Amino acid sequence: MNIVVDDLRGPEIADLLSEHLQDMYRITPAESVHALDIDALRQPDVTFWSAWQGEALLGCGAIKQLDDQHGEIKSMRPARQYLRQRVARALLQHILSEAQTRGYRQVSLETGSMDAFAPARKLYQAAGFSFCSPFSDYLDDPNSVFMTKWLSVA
Repeated sequence: MNIVVDDLRGPEIADLLSEHLQDMYRITPAESVHALDIDALRQPDVTFWSAWQGEALLGCGAIKQLDDQHGEIKSMRPARQYLRQRVARALLQHILSEAQTRGYRQVSLETGSMDAFAPARKLYQAAGFSFCSPFSDYLDDPNSVFMTKWLSVA
C-alpha cells in the first residue's frame, strides 16, 4: 500500500468522495453531516491522503489543523471493495504519525452515533481514542460521537 498526499484532482478520488458524501446523507440527518466536500478538503488547513495499490484506489483520509497542537481527522473512507482489509487502520496510523511529526498534542474526530458507524468507533478506540465532549465548532448532537487521542511529545 502506497499512501500519498493527494491533490484531489483525480476522477477516482472524486468518485470515492462523492460516494462518501452520498452515504453520509443517506445514513445521517442533513443537519448532522459534518463530512467535507472536495472544495473544503482543498483548503490550506487540510492535508489529504489517498492509499493506492498499483492503479487501485484503496481509500482516503485527511487531517484538518485546528490549531498548532490540535488536528481533526476528516474523510476517513476505505473504498467499498477494500472494506475490512486494514486500509482504514493503515491510513489512521499514517495520519497519527504525521500529527506526531507536526507536534500536535491532540487529535480529535467526529463520527456518527448510529450502528453503521460502529466499525469506525471500534477502529478509533483500538487506536487509543476515547470519547469526549464536542470540540472546535461542534455542538452536542445525538447523531454525533466525539473522540480524541492525546499524543506524547517527542
